[in-house]
Amino acid sequence: MPNTDPDDARALRRRMRSAARLYAVQALYQMEAMGQTLDKVRSEFEDHRFGMTVDGVEFAEGNVDHFRSVLGDAVSNQAAIDQATDRALVAKWPIARIDPVLRALFRAAGAELISKANPPKVVISEYIEVARAFFPEGKETGFVNAVLDHMAREVQPAAFR
Repeated sequence: MPNTDPDDARALRRRMRSAARLYAVQALYQMEAMGQTLDKVRSEFEDHRFGMTVDGVEFAEGNVDHFRSVLGDAVSNQAAIDQATDRALVAKWPIARIDPVLRALFRAAGAELISKANPPKVVISEYIEVARAFFPEGKETGFVNAVLDHMAREVQPAAFR
């Protein structure tokens, strides 16, 4: 009989949502770097990247609904998200000047903050982990934390009272 422990099921759902966030950042980066459309990138990730194996390493399955939601909201709300990111950055470093991976990360996280589907502290924590995946030396995580904290306090001030 298969294990139906509710804690295991919750942990699996969390891992799949975390993987969806990582994939959303990769997809947003790819859209910008390669000039690809939302539909093309979404299809590529869903059809080929989720759960793929490369050099014997199996990639995680992502939550497709969460991936689609983050990706779609990031594209639909990109101008508002970029403006919120700009306000969180110092004047000499507008969003156009930051690393494109970080730009994609801020857009994905901003989409979740704007949607208010998850508590902002969860969103911040999750995207700090995404930053660690891209920048394992860890220098960027403090920067990501500061920018997302500023954005979250602007978008969802009641969550911090």
